[in-house]
Amino acid sequence: MGETRIRVRVKRRPEDERFEELSLLVDAGAAYSWIPGRILQRLGVEPSRRARFKTIEGRVIERSLGHVFVEYQGETAPTTVVFAEEGDKAVFGLEVDPTTGEVRKSEALLALHTEEH
Repeated sequence: MGETRIRVRVKRRPEDERFEELSLLVDAGAAYSWIPGRILQRLGVEPSRRARFKTIEGRVIERSLGHVFVEYQGETAPTTVVFAEEGDKAVFGLEVDPTTGEVRKSEALLALHTEEH
């Protein structure tokens, strides 16, 4: 199975008109979504805390975490994101069906923010 990428819109708050549209690699094993810090800063996202992560090489790195709203396939969900730095991969934590390669919603996306119009 090859790489699966999706296009998402990232906003600081669901009502914001300003957003970034990104093509992100789907990583079913990712506990958090990693988005370039420069993009999050441009959207006005503030880091809320720091966390330590172990790399595939066994190194321990520290990164900032924050909160955004991600729109995918017409639904918007609150998501904790890592402020990815230079050299970090931008990934989105979702499930991929191994037989079809299609993205499917994980349990984390069940708490969706919906706007009444």
